[in-house]
Amino acid sequence: MKATIVRRTPLQDRSTGTVQAILEAATTLLAEPNSDDLTTTKIAAQAGVSVGALYRFFPDKHSIINPIAVERMEEFRLVLEGWFAQKSVQDGPEFLGLVIDAYVEFLDEHPDFRGIALGRQVSASTRERHVGSEVGPAALVKRFMLEPLGIELSAEIELRLRVASETG
Repeated sequence: MKATIVRRTPLQDRSTGTVQAILEAATTLLAEPNSDDLTTTKIAAQAGVSVGALYRFFPDKHSIINPIAVERMEEFRLVLEGWFAQKSVQDGPEFLGLVIDAYVEFLDEHPDFRGIALGRQVSASTRERHVGSEVGPAALVKRFMLEPLGIELSAEIELRLRVASETG
């Protein structure tokens, strides 16, 4: 798993291992049903490192979770692209069913994504940059609605996409 290290870049193998353990611990904890109460203390304990070691590399839990969320969103975007490339979509309900099927399958394969997508762990700024109607899966959905289905973009469609994106 890749991450943007905010505080300090690990230079030694041991430090790289610590960062990886922290990211893997967060991923594991995000997959649990009670991931809404995730804290840096819980992540450190799961990783088997001290809270101080965690804070050497990450200033807060968002700096740990945000890169995981961004990576998962990119993976989901690629999954959607693959689904759309394989299938010929003829109408809106069929299209919506395809998106829902892809989403459910991705949630089943990536349990940590459930905590990311349905929880409140991702910072508002990261969520806006990566899941707004102009980026990420929402933009992909918008593109496929406009191109293959021939739906004309209007202020009403933009608003509906934004509401659906933020609700999702």
